[in-house]
Amino acid sequence: MSADNVLAQLLGQAAARGVDPATLRAIVEEAGEVAATRALTRLGLADASAGRDLAELRELLGAWRAAKKSAWQALWGWVVRVASTVVLAGIAVRWGGEWVK
Repeated sequence: MSADNVLAQLLGQAAARGVDPATLRAIVEEAGEVAATRALTRLGLADASAGRDLAELRELLGAWRAAKKSAWQALWGWVVRVASTVVLAGIAVRWGGEWVK
């Protein structure tokens, strides 16, 4: 059951008992705002520079991912080069050992 379904069900139960649904919805929205602000404050993201900080962190994470991808590509390139060199050296020794010396 999703959070929206649970909220709608609880509001329906409250309305059946005579509670004003608009008041309940306002309470729920205010509680959500308070909880979100509290969570952001605990994470240190409640100040004015939080948006810029998050943008910088996303940029740093993107750069890290690009560097990691590039490192893996370079590693695989070296693995392929070494394997090719070993295979070619093996072929050269197998078929023409005297000119390798």
